[in-house]
Amino acid sequence: MGVKVVPARKSRPRTSAPGAHFSLAVSGVRSNWGAMWSGANRAAEEFYAGLLQEFDENKKGIRKDPFIYEADIQVQLISKGQPNPLKNILHENETIFIVEKVPLEKEEPSPIEELQSEDTAISDLSTGENVGLLALPIGRARQLIGFYTMAHNPNMTHLKINRPVTALPPLWVRCDGSDPEGISWLGAELISTSSNITGIVLYMVTCKGESSLLFCGVDKNYSVNLEDLKKSHKKRHHLSTLTASGFAQYELFKSTALDDTVAASQTTITLDISWSPVDEILQTPPLSSTATLNIKVESGEPRGPLSQLHRELKFLLVLADGLRTGVTEWPEPLEAKSAVELVQEFLNELSKLNEFGDSTKKDTEIVKHDAAAVDGSIECLLTVRGDLDFAEQLWCKMSSSVISYQDLVKCFSLVIQSLQRGAIQPWLHSGSNSLLSKLIHQSYYGTMDTVSLSGTVPVQMLLEIGLDKLKKDYICFFIGQELASLNHLEYFISPSVDTQEQVHRVQKLHHILEIVVSCMLFIKPQHELLFSLTQSCIKYYEQNPLDEQHIFQLPVRPTAVKDLYQNEKPQKWRVEINSGQKKVKTVWQLSDSPPIDHLNFHRPDFSELTLSGSLEERISFTNMVTCSQVHFK
Repeated sequence: MGVKVVPARKSRPRTSAPGAHFSLAVSGVRSNWGAMWSGANRAAEEFYAGLLQEFDENKKGIRKDPFIYEADIQVQLISKGQPNPLKNILHENETIFIVEKVPLEKEEPSPIEELQSEDTAISDLSTGENVGLLALPIGRARQLIGFYTMAHNPNMTHLKINRPVTALPPLWVRCDGSDPEGISWLGAELISTSSNITGIVLYMVTCKGESSLLFCGVDKNYSVNLEDLKKSHKKRHHLSTLTASGFAQYELFKSTALDDTVAASQTTITLDISWSPVDEILQTPPLSSTATLNIKVESGEPRGPLSQLHRELKFLLVLADGLRTGVTEWPEPLEAKSAVELVQEFLNELSKLNEFGDSTKKDTEIVKHDAAAVDGSIECLLTVRGDLDFAEQLWCKMSSSVISYQDLVKCFSLVIQSLQRGAIQPWLHSGSNSLLSKLIHQSYYGTMDTVSLSGTVPVQMLLEIGLDKLKKDYICFFIGQELASLNHLEYFISPSVDTQEQVHRVQKLHHILEIVVSCMLFIKPQHELLFSLTQSCIKYYEQNPLDEQHIFQLPVRPTAVKDLYQNEKPQKWRVEINSGQKKVKTVWQLSDSPPIDHLNFHRPDFSELTLSGSLEERISFTNMVTCSQVHFK
């Protein structure tokens, strides 16, 4: 199968010498070693010029593709807040340069290639070939780090670079791990004062996958100990004092797929714990630690207790989109009967109750029955409302059965005709400004405005009663659980903004409800914590648009969540050793997923093990970050 280079910026001619030595970059010795060093100088100048241009354009807000260096390498500036391939290693959110091979894109297969056998296709996948993330050999990576260092070294005055040199963000190069040490990343970060670049910190990241055997839940296969890490750090940096800080992350909940046809939601709840000092490798965090809950919730979990309410919200969004675009894509109905049949039966029952003069009592009984049907799946968390009024009951019936604009017109025609005849005298909650509510209030006095059920009027009528119903659902939950007051919710339930904005705010309020309910279900926090979480979400959404990928962070006391982690294994455990200088550090990390996204890790075969169930296989990944600090002389 052929490949082609993805189009990017204009390629530059290859000028660097493959054997350029990194040592020259640090020493600053001006030597005339012939063509090789002349080529290295030109390559460093060109590389720095490309980095500087990328940096300047980014500061000006000019977004461009990664720039291409020497045809086969691309460099991309990752700004704060953007997806960062080093997030599982650096644990920082700084602006950095990422250097890697230019991605290759597979050409469209020919008809013959499309007939490739299933066995061959499976074989291709099992190789783990990744055409999107291509790492560089270690020699090439060191060469690029050398160019970056040469350009910033104030002693390299012979380079054709404007002085003073602009200090650029750190540079990180993907490595293919083919060297004996298995290096996966090389990095370089400048040391500078307010006016001068004084040195550089060179980072090396290694990673490997290991099989660990758990016997009765205790790991028996880790060869690293804390004292060895400390001694290595002291020896490398010639330091006498150091500190060891710990970090552990526990996965409290992660949604899984229902089956092969339904993808898992992105809901995750993790607990991050930091502490110092560290006493031993894999130490359980002490209760004096600092802890933070990280909560990301995707609405609409099919098995969740809010699935029915979420379906009502989605129907509301369908109506709002229909008003905005003029095109309504009706969802599949939940009811076997048509919307017109359901509404007619509902009106007939109310009419009979009205004839007996006991509509209030009977109406309440019908309401409770309908409320149980609609909200039965969340009755343990969201108090079943026994006070749905006529408009809210009508919404429940129509939102689950309407499949066309004609359904809307026929249903509202039936309602208006019943009101005009005086066949029903339904009750309503106070405070609604919907068109249907106005017609109902007018019917009490025997005079009603004429309403033309044409154009957008029927859609607007149903949207209004849906908004009223959902707002009241959310109010009942948050106030009933003592998590918010009406004042807290005012932004989300205010009728003073246009309908589209009301829908948008209700959607945000639903996401807050999903977050709170997920925590209630899976971590069962104390009320004080739930209240803080709710208020944090409210403040965020008063100022930001809906974002279900946002991770809400909530500081917690370890004593309040100790039962969630003390007897569990962390999905990530890390120790960082330093000597008071942030950039000079040694990091050792154990995780249950690969922290490096561009390397493939072999999973050993345990098929020959025939031991009892007390022995359990576990694949874990360790990665080390070490550094060297070099001062320019």
